[in-house]
Amino acid sequence: MTEVLNSEWLKLRSVRSTTYVLLAITACLLGGALVSYLMTADWDTSPPELQQQFGSADPSAMVVPFTQFCLGVLGAMAITTEYGSGMIRTALVSVPQRKAYLLAKAVVVAGASLLIGLATTLVAYETGELITGDRPEPISAYAAFGDAVPTLLANTASLVLMGLLGLGLGFVLRSTAGALVTLCALLFVLPSLTLILPEPWNGRVYSVMLPSLAPQLSGEMSGTPLSPLQAGLVMLAYLVVALGAGALTLLRRDA
Repeated sequence: MTEVLNSEWLKLRSVRSTTYVLLAITACLLGGALVSYLMTADWDTSPPELQQQFGSADPSAMVVPFTQFCLGVLGAMAITTEYGSGMIRTALVSVPQRKAYLLAKAVVVAGASLLIGLATTLVAYETGELITGDRPEPISAYAAFGDAVPTLLANTASLVLMGLLGLGLGFVLRSTAGALVTLCALLFVLPSLTLILPEPWNGRVYSVMLPSLAPQLSGEMSGTPLSPLQAGLVMLAYLVVALGAGALTLLRRDA
C-alpha cells in the first residue's frame, strides 16, 4: 500500500494541473488582500455611522469559496487526467485491487487538500489581521486568534471535503469538463436557486448547500437551521455519496 501511496503522490505532484491550481489560489489570495485593503482604507475615511454598516474585511470571504472550487478541480483531475490519457488502464494493471487504488487516491487527495486548505485559511486570516490592524468590529472579523480557530478549522474541513467530492465526481463522470460543470452547479448555481424558493424552504434548503456548511459547522452564525453537529453530518453525507458513487463506478465499469 505504501508503494501505491507514493505513486499517487508522485502523480499528483508532477501533473501541471496541480501547479495551475496552486497559482490560481495564490492569485485569489492576492485579490482577497487587495479587496481587504480597499475596504479598510474606505472604512478609515468614513464617518462613524457609515463605519458600522461595513462588513468584515477578512479575505477569507472571497478566498474560501474560490479555493473550494480549486480543490474540487484538483480532486477531479487527479483521476480524469488518467481517463483522458488512457493511463487508467496501466494504473489498474499495476494496482489490480481497485479498492486499494481508490483508497490511495482518496488519501493523497485528502492529504493534499488538508495541507493546501490549512495553509490557505491561515494565510488569509493573517493577511486580514495585518491589513485591518487593531481596528474594531465590524471591519475586523476577530478580536483574537482563539476566536478565529473554529472558523479556520471549519473552512479547512470544507476544503478537504471539496477535494474528495471532486475525486468522487471524477470517478463517476470520467470527464474533466463534466466534473467542473457539476462543481460549479453545486457551489454556485444551486445555492443561488434556493433564493427563489418560498419561506421557510429557502433557508432550509440553503442550509444543506455546500457554501453554507462551514459557517454552520464553526458555530459562528446564530439562528442557523443546522447545529454544528448536523452540519458535520451533512458534510459527511456528501463525502459518503460522492466516494460511494465513485467506488461503485470504479468497481463495476471497465477501465
